[in-house]
Amino acid sequence: MALLSLLDVYVSFGGAPVLDHLNLQIEEGERVCLMGRNGAGKTTLMRIAAGETQPDSGTVTFPVGVHTSRLTQEIPESLPGTVREIVNSGLRADDHSEDWEKDLRVDDLIARLGLPEDRDFNALSGGLKRRCLLAKALAAKPGLLLLDEPTNHMDLDSILWMEEFLLGEKIPLLFVTHDRAFLRRMANRIIELDRGKLSSWSCDYDTYLVRKEELFIAEERQRAAFDKKLGQEEAWSRRSPGARRTKSNARMEALKKMRDTRLNMRSVTGAAKMEISEAERSGVRVVEAENIAFAYPGSTPIIRDFNIVLNRGDKVGLIGPNGAGKTTLVKMLLGQLSPTSGILKFGTKLEVIYFDQMREQIDDNLTVAENIAGDSDSVDVQGRSRHIISYLQDFLFDPSRARSKAKVLSGGERNRLLLARLFTKPANVLVLDEPTNDLDAETLDVLEDLLVEYAGTLIVVSHDRAFLDNVVTETLVFEGNGIVTEHAGGYTDWRNELARIAVAKRTAGVGAAPKALAQAKSAAPAQPGAKLNNKERKELETLPAKIEQLEAEQAQITVQLGDPEIYKDGGAKASTLQKRLHAAEAEHSAALGRWMDLDARKDA
Repeated sequence: MALLSLLDVYVSFGGAPVLDHLNLQIEEGERVCLMGRNGAGKTTLMRIAAGETQPDSGTVTFPVGVHTSRLTQEIPESLPGTVREIVNSGLRADDHSEDWEKDLRVDDLIARLGLPEDRDFNALSGGLKRRCLLAKALAAKPGLLLLDEPTNHMDLDSILWMEEFLLGEKIPLLFVTHDRAFLRRMANRIIELDRGKLSSWSCDYDTYLVRKEELFIAEERQRAAFDKKLGQEEAWSRRSPGARRTKSNARMEALKKMRDTRLNMRSVTGAAKMEISEAERSGVRVVEAENIAFAYPGSTPIIRDFNIVLNRGDKVGLIGPNGAGKTTLVKMLLGQLSPTSGILKFGTKLEVIYFDQMREQIDDNLTVAENIAGDSDSVDVQGRSRHIISYLQDFLFDPSRARSKAKVLSGGERNRLLLARLFTKPANVLVLDEPTNDLDAETLDVLEDLLVEYAGTLIVVSHDRAFLDNVVTETLVFEGNGIVTEHAGGYTDWRNELARIAVAKRTAGVGAAPKALAQAKSAAPAQPGAKLNNKERKELETLPAKIEQLEAEQAQITVQLGDPEIYKDGGAKASTLQKRLHAAEAEHSAALGRWMDLDARKDA
């Protein structure tokens, strides 16, 4: 059964159509990711799918009894009420369930989402606010859940939790995301909005990228062939004296149609062209921290006993829960905050620029151009003078958008504006706090390539696992209780390191009794029973190795299930691994019970 049907939907805001007679149908069991460039009309489509706005023309159909809920891209600046009151507000007026059933549903959502029910919503962290708004959306018992950038403002633990929760609930989804790891794990279908048209791709994200590139090449060839044919016909019409004869009328009519077709063609939006204004090279040593700690008066330390040597050219990523102290550590490493203990040594010739995730450096009352150049019509980049309009076009702002007030920009456009503003300032130390929020995939690729080639020092706070893997060379992980550990590589390297340690611990001491056996032996009193026969004595000798092997297998499967790549086929392989994990756990439990029984009888 189709949960949502859009037929011949058209929307225009005065210029080229945002949604150009598009069609869309979402079925039970689908988790559909909506992709497209910033400003392509994704949010407009989501609002129509949620029933919040109506298209200029076309039909939107929801089956009887199917309700949609939408988690919006932006968290409300202020929302009065406690967590329970906010979740309660998601209950539908047309829900005829008994009051006790509604209360039980709200209680269950608050418990499962780990929400502090009596806390004021405005006092929550960004991640908890997201969870609360998700609980509000789920309280309506939606048949189709719409998520617009659901991972924004959420830390990694919250994102991983959300992935498991949504996969476990099996709720059909239509979602927009910039988080490629989230996309890879969640989507079993991709749709792309490009120049008002919608295309569908029933494949995983990496296959989509390959097929999209092939389609782009084919489209460019067709356009080039069309332009060549049009040029030939235009030349014929100018030079042929017979162009006015009756038998040439058909060819002239065809030429007019070709002109109209070419006029209505919408070119693909080009990729952003970013460059960072680099300052004079800093000294080799950028900053050195020796046993630094920080604590506010009367509170436990946020950072304790932290050591690092940051050299020129290092690219460091910070991972940790919201409120763990990532911003505090960054401020100390930049000299903006003094540690309460320990020693900080700074290098020479440091020129720092800082990208804040709240984009507070943007003045909404100024135009896009004024936010960068002020009253001037030019800006200096890498020692060259650039016209502000030309410079902004590199960041995908057309002239009319460049003259618009910043307050009308989408989240992705605000992000690009802040990058454009910061990259005019010479720097050799670049600090980025959640730079990937709201950026489309193409712009993310450009930013990643730029940062990989950047010769200066990079410090980046991000929850985007793919971004960290592609950019950083080392990772600082906030483990809790003020402890920060340093690991080589990006997010996946850190997770693999943890997995290797876990497997090594499980398989340590081959030939000795596994930890589970030791615990079982100490906990289980000896039981009387018949003496062991030769077969049972042999079985008792082999059981420790079998139990150890099952423990190692469980650890290995757990590592595999933590890899987003395993979900690229829509979850089929992950489902198989889950079944094997449950079987291994059952075998382990049975083997452990058998060993306890035989061990208790061996001295009889």
